[in-house]
Amino acid sequence: MRKALLGLSLLISATSFAQQKTAQQATIRLIRNATLVIEYAGKKILVDPMLSSKGALESFAGIEKNPTVELKLPVSEIVDGVDLVLVTHTHVDHFDPAAGNALNKALPLIIQHADKDFFIKEQFINATVLDSKTEWNGISIVRVDAQHGSGKVLQMMGKTSGFLLTAKNQPAVYIVGDGILTEEISRNIRKFKPDYIVVNAGGAVVPGFETSPILMDEQQTMKLLGESGKARIIAVHMDALDHCRTTRAILSQKASELHIGKDKLIIPADGEIVKLTR
Repeated sequence: MRKALLGLSLLISATSFAQQKTAQQATIRLIRNATLVIEYAGKKILVDPMLSSKGALESFAGIEKNPTVELKLPVSEIVDGVDLVLVTHTHVDHFDPAAGNALNKALPLIIQHADKDFFIKEQFINATVLDSKTEWNGISIVRVDAQHGSGKVLQMMGKTSGFLLTAKNQPAVYIVGDGILTEEISRNIRKFKPDYIVVNAGGAVVPGFETSPILMDEQQTMKLLGESGKARIIAVHMDALDHCRTTRAILSQKASELHIGKDKLIIPADGEIVKLTR
């Protein structure tokens, strides 16, 4: 009888622990640039891993080699316990050789169709092309398009994606991906009504096309804030690449000029963890 009661107690404790893990508070940790670790519905999701050491990659603007800053965490800690990898596109600042070497080739990846051959070549055996929507371990994942520039620059930059995450008792998170502000992004906000929008706000440009940014800059980010509804904005993809012109300081100053508080616009430092609420 005593053994039976002990077994029942252990079962209840294990169930309670599992429920607590599933219901734990969601967080987003900015690793560097657009690389994120999202703790969500009890799962560890890695987004757009660029894991190279400082200066290991080519310069994009002829200023200095990339990335321009070191990681704040060891690569082993970043990839440890990862359950899923989301890749918005395969430009080297979103999936680099260091990530390809560090990640288990059997890890599940969710990718866009344009990158299918890349991951076959990289020998990732569980890379799933997502056209629209999927359910994964109780998490709804919607892939949406992003527009990585305009005109001739857009043709050069190619296809990019964003993702929307929702789950029971979790805030809705819209990862915009590499793109400028478009009507499609505004429609996605109205349609999905996210609690958080992660925006790549570095204002990056391609040399020779400086008047056509390939990411939102401070002006577009301010405009996005005006269209964001209830959502809080988390601004990333700054202070790590030599072709990004919008820095955290510039974005923060612009927000201050327009009296936008930190309760609406969050600008995390590398390594910083943002707690997400509904």
